[in-house]
Amino acid sequence: MHAWNTLRAAMCIAGALMAAAPATAHDHRRAENAPLVIGHRGGATGYLPDHTLENYALGIALGADYVEPDLVATKDGHLIARHEPNLIATTNVKDLPQFANRRRMVAIDGGAPEEGFFASDFTLAEIKQLRAVQPLSDRDQSFNGKFMIPTFEEVIEFVKRKSRDEGRRIGIYPETKHPTYHQTIGLPLEDRLLAVLQRAGWNHRSAPVFIQSFETANLKYLRSRTSVRLVQLVDANDVNPDGSIDLTAPFDKPYDWTVAHRPGTFADLVTPAGLAEVRTYADGIGPWKPYLISSKCKTVVNNACADVNGDGVIDERDRVLLPPSEVVANAHKLGLVVHPFTFRNEQKRLTGSYNGNPVNEYLAFYALGVDGLFSDFADTAFAARAMFLLRHDPDFARCLVNQHKCEKNND
Repeated sequence: MHAWNTLRAAMCIAGALMAAAPATAHDHRRAENAPLVIGHRGGATGYLPDHTLENYALGIALGADYVEPDLVATKDGHLIARHEPNLIATTNVKDLPQFANRRRMVAIDGGAPEEGFFASDFTLAEIKQLRAVQPLSDRDQSFNGKFMIPTFEEVIEFVKRKSRDEGRRIGIYPETKHPTYHQTIGLPLEDRLLAVLQRAGWNHRSAPVFIQSFETANLKYLRSRTSVRLVQLVDANDVNPDGSIDLTAPFDKPYDWTVAHRPGTFADLVTPAGLAEVRTYADGIGPWKPYLISSKCKTVVNNACADVNGDGVIDERDRVLLPPSEVVANAHKLGLVVHPFTFRNEQKRLTGSYNGNPVNEYLAFYALGVDGLFSDFADTAFAARAMFLLRHDPDFARCLVNQHKCEKNND
């Protein structure tokens, strides 16, 4: 009951902040430089199973400007919203006896073979028999098995309807998941994605759409086929005790680089030269947030973090922030937007310097100048952004106090 009351209160706050008269051109300028709140896997992922219409609905209610459908392909070529081709962690497929014979081992992107149930072995009609589950054991499991798996078309239709209902511009931020893998199994994602956008009337530059990928070749292909905004994601394996980025394979480089035997790592993409290359085919970068503000162990023992706070576990709370990098400034010099990932509320996922308050993390990145960020908790991202704007944008403060609509979708 306490969790529901907290969630309901957050929804009321978000609604109050966004409720007002219809937006005008004058209103739009009031928060012109406000960063976007991008709903990671929906925006209510801290509360509900990933990539469901219910998650997208709650994420939008909590203030998300964009929602993120990760896209994988079914056996019959439909795009569905799932975080990975392997459905075992995000659906109830393993509990359904009619699909028991679909379990198999598959190696994706050069990683170790993984056991599971893969979307490409299921038709869309079969996918619709599955229900979503919460993949993280430390999050609420009570909604497991309740929500269906949406198609990309259904996500777009839903977001368009919510935009009309909310009276504000809400967008989508699809990710092509493992594009090289999908090419190798005869289900390439790119043209399917563009075909859906075309039918929806969203295959153009001013559409409320960003397309993202951890690979580079498919973004270059997409750039030759569409004017929709593209974002290069930048991954890594971990952060070393001294705060340097751990680039252990297979999270060391875009998988298409591995296939093409191209030297280099993800870190090369955020150097000045790498950003200049990205600018030739994309409109922004989506870096893992330690590339912007990293952290180091408070105490190192045997080349590993020590349990400084004595809680019996070693996690982000045992680390301290380092000074910000120059990545945001260098990207902005080239006209690239910067949308880091992923922001979460749980204590164990917050660097010790934030004193257990997730708002402090958002404020640090907003102050750094990011153009948007991916959050599992759109309500916290939204509230922190309002706090940031109240501190730094007098026009926003006036429009909030005077009950005018504060337009945030400035992309």
